[in-house]
Amino acid sequence: MCIRASVGLGGKNLRDDVRTVQLLLNMHHAQITGPLVPDGVCGAATIALIQQFQTGVIGGDDASGIVTPNGTTLQALRSSMPPGLIEEKLQGILIHASTANCTRFFAPMLAAMQSADINTPLRQAHFLAQVGHESAELRYTEELASGAKYEGRKDLGNTQKGDGMRFKGRGLLQLTGRTNYIAFGKFVSQNLLDHPERVATDARLAVDVATWFWTEHDLNPLADADDVVTITHRINGGENGLDDRKAKLARAKWFLLDPHPDPALPGLIQAMEAVAMEELPRRRRTRRRKRKPVR
Repeated sequence: MCIRASVGLGGKNLRDDVRTVQLLLNMHHAQITGPLVPDGVCGAATIALIQQFQTGVIGGDDASGIVTPNGTTLQALRSSMPPGLIEEKLQGILIHASTANCTRFFAPMLAAMQSADINTPLRQAHFLAQVGHESAELRYTEELASGAKYEGRKDLGNTQKGDGMRFKGRGLLQLTGRTNYIAFGKFVSQNLLDHPERVATDARLAVDVATWFWTEHDLNPLADADDVVTITHRINGGENGLDDRKAKLARAKWFLLDPHPDPALPGLIQAMEAVAMEELPRRRRTRRRKRKPVR
């Protein structure tokens, strides 16, 4: 569930919940007045748009101006979202990220995810959940610690004095160690040994290093299997922050996955494929039996 309590007229109006509803309403600005500033404050404009959505989009007499976690208004807001990953959905998934950071990272993230075949809702949900945790929801692109703990780490290629601090973690999934900076530098055709800070300051590089890591560690198949634990192990080396990663994953799924998947669809597709396979030899036999007409 993407909100914990009621939002709107007479609601509890928790800040994150209000911002979530404001973002959902903004996805329907072509149908209702808007957009709202998603500031998490439930004022008269937010209540008015809830009522507009209830009467103008859902239809009927319900103009209560309130959205509840299990209510029809929230269900309607979800089911009528535009398809695919858009900036409002990114903000909704990473609800504590600033609007400025979502705007900064959205375009390069969309391009990089496509290049890395992170191109299904489930893959995108897992990727954004991990990035959201590792970057504190796009807040940090550089490790807060000095990096001194990596000094002398030969397994990271840190063989020269100062390598620990020079090649500390940077990017949305933190790149660490001389060896990894060399490998990623080759991938993006940039000299990162002399300018390692670029991985943190350049939004495109900060995103690219995350999708590069994702591809290098073959995480798409694990995302397809919905295996958040193994993905976490490959990124973190353990299960640090697993509960937060799971919570972010659940939120990402709410925004990205079809709320009403057809349970019969996979079986229907398999049945159609089986019929097609049976039909093919029959058609070939029919063609072989055909003769040229006698003239």
